[in-house]
Amino acid sequence: MASVNLGTWVHSCTIFNQASLSRSRSQRFSPFKRVPMSLISSKKTKRPISISAVLTKEEETLREEDNNSNNTKPTFDFKSYMIQKADSVNQALDGAVSLREPRKIHEAMRYSLLAGGKRVRPMLCIASCELVGGDESMAMSAACAVEMIHTMSLIHDDLPCMDNDDLRRGKPTNHKVFGEDVAVLAGDALLAFAFEYMAVSTVGVAPSRVVRAIGELAMSIGSEGLVAGQVVDINSEGLKDVGLEHLEFIHVHKTAALLEGAVVLGAILGGGSDDEVEKLRKFARCIGLLFQVVDDILDVTKSSKELGKTAGKDLVADKVTYPKLIGIEKSREFANKLNEDAQEQLAGFDQEKATPLIALANYIAHRQN
Repeated sequence: MASVNLGTWVHSCTIFNQASLSRSRSQRFSPFKRVPMSLISSKKTKRPISISAVLTKEEETLREEDNNSNNTKPTFDFKSYMIQKADSVNQALDGAVSLREPRKIHEAMRYSLLAGGKRVRPMLCIASCELVGGDESMAMSAACAVEMIHTMSLIHDDLPCMDNDDLRRGKPTNHKVFGEDVAVLAGDALLAFAFEYMAVSTVGVAPSRVVRAIGELAMSIGSEGLVAGQVVDINSEGLKDVGLEHLEFIHVHKTAALLEGAVVLGAILGGGSDDEVEKLRKFARCIGLLFQVVDDILDVTKSSKELGKTAGKDLVADKVTYPKLIGIEKSREFANKLNEDAQEQLAGFDQEKATPLIALANYIAHRQN
């Protein structure tokens, strides 16, 4: 693959240093608190010291009795939450893409769509919808649409002309089972159907919000979103002068854009105000970049069996990654900072309702595959 020099262009488009864009694009990529490059130094982020009062024996007894009396207070079970939401999404996906004629194309679509996965993007969509006052049913079609598009991106990303991978979610990739021609068409079909499904199956939401959400999703995956990240990633293979801003551009678009779209879709469909939507956009931007930083770390620290996909493929392809540029430890520090910044965006929301998003951010930060 021929290499191109994208330094000037990437510098002008970096996530934290956006230049003059149209109003709609500046809203999508609005600047927020810059993750300082000082994070790349050896200095670790200091945390405030927690000071506890000294209790007398009687006070300790009263505190213990008070705690015991409040044992009925519900605690958030993130594992159960993930299982419940993933089950709901899987059922919806199974019903949405049924096995029908032409049989082969639907088999290929279902093969990758129902192959498992953590369903992080649909969960983010549903959780953000619930955070702003909506419910799961209002966001389910959008959640499924996001997962269809994510699956399309995986099918295409695995093709020989892209990353040329043989393993995905512990199974042979789509083109290894159905052939390259059908794999391309399966991805195309999932992409088209995602928008159809959102348009005709979203319930309980004003049409204007559905249209706005569809437009948001289209922007997140087009030539200024996911596709932009993919093409710059491909053209960056083998380049020796790739810096952090260049790498950031790739990840913000290739990975973070669809995560951002999932969160923003949920907020729009749930009836969120413009201010709430933008706060959640910033939250999503941080966790989207966080997702890829962690992915880069896992690629060089875990086995293919542990990941369910080919480990070390970025090294083989001579791709630039965060560990390659700044080392594993500084990459982990960067990930921690992104998680902290993401959770700051949720401070103004009802904290009980924000719990799933906080837990999801922590999950992304500490995931092992």
